[in-house]
Amino acid sequence: QVQLVESGGGLVQAGGSLRLSCAYSGNTASIYLMGWFRQTPGKLRELVATITTTNITNYGDSVKGRFTISRDNTKHTVALQMNSLKPEDTAVYYCHAGPPQFWGQGTQVTVSS
Repeated sequence: QVQLVESGGGLVQAGGSLRLSCAYSGNTASIYLMGWFRQTPGKLRELVATITTTNITNYGDSVKGRFTISRDNTKHTVALQMNSLKPEDTAVYYCHAGPPQFWGQGTQVTVSS
């Protein structure tokens, strides 16, 4: 079993920055992909960014050039640096790991205009 705990969400003005962190623990030997997804009420969960065990990254089109995903194996964390935030970035952000599929409980990010 894998446990994921997100932190770092909050309220920020448009154009500002936030850094999210996902602490992972448990049986992570089979995990080769970790990342962040986000969801707003009435919408499907959306890909934000992913990172492989070999540090290959992938980003959703809406966040390319603004967000950066990274991992620290010593601290057992995956981070999401979010810059130039827009009101449409407002969502609950979830940490993800797989295979199979594990999810954190989410952290709220609110960007005011």
